[in-house]
Amino acid sequence: MHIHFIVHEYFEAPGAYESWAEKHKHTISYSRVYQGDSLLQDIDDIDFLIVMGGPQDPATTTEQCAYFDSKGEQELIEKAINAGKVVLGICLGSQLIGEALGARFEHSPEREIGKYPITLTQSGLQHPLFSHFGKTLNVGHWHNDMPGLTSDTQIIAHSEGCPRQIVAYGELVFGFQCHMELTKHVVSLLIENDELPDSSKFRFVETPTALLQHDYDEMNQKLHVFLDKLEKRYQLGIV
Repeated sequence: MHIHFIVHEYFEAPGAYESWAEKHKHTISYSRVYQGDSLLQDIDDIDFLIVMGGPQDPATTTEQCAYFDSKGEQELIEKAINAGKVVLGICLGSQLIGEALGARFEHSPEREIGKYPITLTQSGLQHPLFSHFGKTLNVGHWHNDMPGLTSDTQIIAHSEGCPRQIVAYGELVFGFQCHMELTKHVVSLLIENDELPDSSKFRFVETPTALLQHDYDEMNQKLHVFLDKLEKRYQLGIV
């Protein structure tokens, strides 16, 4: 299996997605656009395209951020989807998937930074790739926006602060607004490189101390099981 990551900022690291790929000894490649890497041109050799988060949004222009090509990424995402590849988007990545499919991203009702529960919808509870999540699961959050919805998008999970935490755009295409990839190391990078708002002014924003005290292992393990199931689905040719 060949896993390709689009990484927008070094502090928005792949975390548990990367450790899953390493554990299974998959081939891993990267477009680290913040370093000037080009986007992937030939998708024939990849199996998974994983588009990470970032402080940008899909409306960010190259004038505002010279190394972020929103339209180019959307074209690559659409190409990968049409080729039957697994496409996963995290935070900004999930919004870019929606945009590639014609669904505009929106601002989330609440800003969320911390570890808070998501609740699975009925569709989520019945979905075989998420059956191990349970009704609720505490996961990481670091976002202001949320992905758009196409006419046939399934909402898999929501939270009190955001109605679109995990969405299914297809059998092999998923958007995670939440950050199940977070580890203490990734959280440390985010804290060092993000100007955190005053937690007393937001319902779902934690302090740096609280963020670093959390155990992220359980959600990482749940994510790995999801990825195992998704890999099997891909290998069986379920599209």
